[in-house]
Amino acid sequence: MLVMFLLQFMFACIGVQLFKGKLYYCTDPSKLSQEKCVGEFFEYSSGDYYKPELLAREWLNSDFNFDHVSNALLALFTVTTFEGWPNLLYQSIDSSVENVGPINNYRPAVAIYFIAYIIVIAFFMVNIFVGFVIVTFQSEGEQEYKNCELDKNQRKCMEFALKAKPIKRYIPTDKFQYKVWWVVTSRWFEYLIFIIILLNTISLAMKYHGQPSAYEEGLANLNLFFTAVFIVEFILKLMAFRFRNYFGDPWNVFDFLIVLGSIIDIIVEQVNTSADGQPSVNINITFFRLFRVMRLVKLLSKGEGIRTLLWTFIKSFQALPYVALLIVMLFFIYAVIGMQVFGKFLIDDSTQINRNNNFQTFPQAVLVLFRSATGEAWQLIMLSCLNAHCDDKTGETTYKCGHAFCYMYFITFYMICSFLIINLFVAVIMDNFDYLTRDWSILGPHHLDEFVRLWSEYDPDAKGRIKHLDVVALLRKIQPPLGFGKLCPHRTACKKLVTMNMTLNSDGTVMFNATLFALVRTSLRIKTDANKTPDQLNEELRFIIKRVFKIKNQKLLDEVVPPPGVENDVTVGMFYATFLIQDYFRRFQKRKEQRLKSGMTGAPPAATVALTVRSHNSRCGARFAFG
Repeated sequence: MLVMFLLQFMFACIGVQLFKGKLYYCTDPSKLSQEKCVGEFFEYSSGDYYKPELLAREWLNSDFNFDHVSNALLALFTVTTFEGWPNLLYQSIDSSVENVGPINNYRPAVAIYFIAYIIVIAFFMVNIFVGFVIVTFQSEGEQEYKNCELDKNQRKCMEFALKAKPIKRYIPTDKFQYKVWWVVTSRWFEYLIFIIILLNTISLAMKYHGQPSAYEEGLANLNLFFTAVFIVEFILKLMAFRFRNYFGDPWNVFDFLIVLGSIIDIIVEQVNTSADGQPSVNINITFFRLFRVMRLVKLLSKGEGIRTLLWTFIKSFQALPYVALLIVMLFFIYAVIGMQVFGKFLIDDSTQINRNNNFQTFPQAVLVLFRSATGEAWQLIMLSCLNAHCDDKTGETTYKCGHAFCYMYFITFYMICSFLIINLFVAVIMDNFDYLTRDWSILGPHHLDEFVRLWSEYDPDAKGRIKHLDVVALLRKIQPPLGFGKLCPHRTACKKLVTMNMTLNSDGTVMFNATLFALVRTSLRIKTDANKTPDQLNEELRFIIKRVFKIKNQKLLDEVVPPPGVENDVTVGMFYATFLIQDYFRRFQKRKEQRLKSGMTGAPPAATVALTVRSHNSRCGARFAFG
């Protein structure tokens, strides 16, 4: 901020040297000096030579000038906001010498001054300031965890794994209902509805003013066709999911409202049209058709990339209310001050303080501030407040009541709102979009929702546990970095499961949170130091979880990170390590038998076989110990 001010001060000093006293002008453009700018002159408004107006000549200075450093700083600040700077540029190009009026294109080279200022200050330094705001916001948010061993991504992934819950997935038992359910949940059915929605959206965009009656009738028939398709979709889904499960999904409720609105729209359109084709009743609710376009959001959310963006939007929106509350407080304070200071200004439609733009009421004051925050001619509102007039209590006489406080009022509001607080929105969004600048092979919280969605295929009742044999199939369905991917061989998947230490229940099942937490822990290498025992690593991780996440559910904590000293629990890593040892031994025996059958000699002695198996066993044990 200090560097930016010093640069602005330097440009202000240069501007004083270049334009001091050179931006004066006469209201009569034919007069170039103050001595000649006296008397009166004719002005033809709108170029109508039959309506001349007699006006007095006045020698005026530009509203924004460089007569001294403070004025120069004010003028350059308006240039920084990109408001009104072209007029100041053209006035500077036409400037000649002190106390002489403008001459067209007298000094075109001075444009370099404004171009250099915009590049250095408006483009470069302001964006550095924005970046500084974002970096400061992110660093301050990390102050609470400055002594934590976990980085931000690890904390977010662990928090998701601890708070996630399995979701129910309805699968009917009736054969006919199951067939209908299989159809409406299939990929090709989604693609078909997606194409229908696209065509429906295109048909909604094909209307235009003055369309022929045959063309309008064709669009009406298309509307009937699309509505019929959506009704059929609604009926099929209602048959597949039944009433309770269908309306338990917010997206299905949204679909139902769209279908209901489309039916009402068609009925009203038929009732509203008389025999001669003219409206018989003044009813128009065709806006219901426009809601069909919103169905695109549902189908777009099926894609992994769009789903990730929607996840980021939701996470950003959860933090935005705090920034929005800060903005509301700022607007409230400045609106109240504006009402007290500028509320008595007279309404003059020839100025920026007019019937649509004033501080006489609180809503109007907020509207003026919102316009100023967007940068729309805020400097003209400031000048109008500076030159505003008030009336006395009788309302018969007026007097000038504008004062210099408006400079501080509008400049501080614009700086705080546009340069600082508005950029906090960017900081919040960038804070949740940090995965865009990170290697996509690194696991992030935006990947974890896929695990919850696919878990429901193996646990439709959301009991929170599945068979350990289904874990391999589940993780092969999930793409890396969270899962193994469908191209991962079964044996390789088993090797990876050796590193996971979630507890295997007595009925051969594994828990939802334990599995997800083990995936996060092994993928992000959280407490997997080979130089420490599993009990030491688990104890350290339990301490971090209690301190960072303030978890009070002891059962959940023991589930995701087993407490030290528990010897009887069998983990998934142990099971698959044993499975791999047996598999390798069987393969070795098979190769040995093949050698004997083929008459080959030189088979390794039994001691070597035992050593090989023992060596592999120790490696597998080390792997699941690291989990």
